[in-house]
Amino acid sequence: MIDRLKKIQEKYLRIEDELGSATSSDVLKNLSKERSRLTPVYNKAIEFLKITKDCEDAKLMLASESDPDMHNMLKSEMEDGEKRLEELSKELEIMLLPPDPNSGKSIIVEIRAGTGGEESGLFCADLFRMYSKFADKKGLKVEVMDMSPTGIGGFKEIVFSLDDDRAYDFFKFESGTHRVQRIPETESGGRIHTSAVTVAVLPEAEEKEIEIKDSDLRIDVYRSSGSGGQHVNTTDSAVRITHIPTGIVSASQEERSQIKNREKAMRVLRAKIIDQLADAAKQSADAIKKAQVGSGDRSERIRTYNFPQGRCTDHRIGYTSHNLPAIMEGDLDELVDALVQEDRSKRLAEAKA
Repeated sequence: MIDRLKKIQEKYLRIEDELGSATSSDVLKNLSKERSRLTPVYNKAIEFLKITKDCEDAKLMLASESDPDMHNMLKSEMEDGEKRLEELSKELEIMLLPPDPNSGKSIIVEIRAGTGGEESGLFCADLFRMYSKFADKKGLKVEVMDMSPTGIGGFKEIVFSLDDDRAYDFFKFESGTHRVQRIPETESGGRIHTSAVTVAVLPEAEEKEIEIKDSDLRIDVYRSSGSGGQHVNTTDSAVRITHIPTGIVSASQEERSQIKNREKAMRVLRAKIIDQLADAAKQSADAIKKAQVGSGDRSERIRTYNFPQGRCTDHRIGYTSHNLPAIMEGDLDELVDALVQEDRSKRLAEAKA
């Protein structure tokens, strides 16, 4: 532990020096990001190393101290130091776990109606509202990339981005099938219906992470049918991009500018391609079960929202809340914290195995 903490200390100080001499904006950005990541563990490391030295000094002084009062004081200081070292060791164990490779990335989220017809589309809109409120509480800006509204206020699909280096860590456990049980407004008999919505959380890929050839793209433009007022009916501003080798399709019609819609569609396309490549790697190495709570597969039912009982259950960790109204208003902190703690516990157990 001591040697590892000293190396972290050296690395942090080296980054500080490099920041002072860096001139490239990309280098500055990367160094600043790495410093931010290391700062919490660096501070803990400094405290751990200092207390370790203080305990060693107190132990040496105890061996030669004959005064009873001084002896008791040194012994008390050493016991307090050892207690704090035990606490710091547990904290550092967690902080020194290998970081998720996608941590610190912005994300693109797809919410898609599944089984359940119109009721599924309505819950798709409810989940988007829930995530938007949660993002707002965390200071994250939601940008709609594309949407396919239904006629009664729901969505067949809605795609949005969260451009913030905290976004992935807040949302990474949301991928999967979300099941809702409730009485639809259109149900005259008062029967409970079960519907499903799928959520995909895609870490946003930078252009340098993947090369997409223009010759591999088919780009179609068409008149937008979404929001935007009368203008959408007069120009071909909507864009649909198909990546021919993989068959992956992305679209955007939220902007009045065809250029901006193309930029948005390309952002989604890159994220989808990276996600597909990552899925292939995860399936072959079974890495996803080591890195996340549950499999994260979009076909896996991860959560049930039972409105008659006011209950929300996350099936991966056995978490249940009986305050569903608050959760639907974006109060997800307790649920997210429970998922994070379970994930950490599993990773710590694997690290010690």
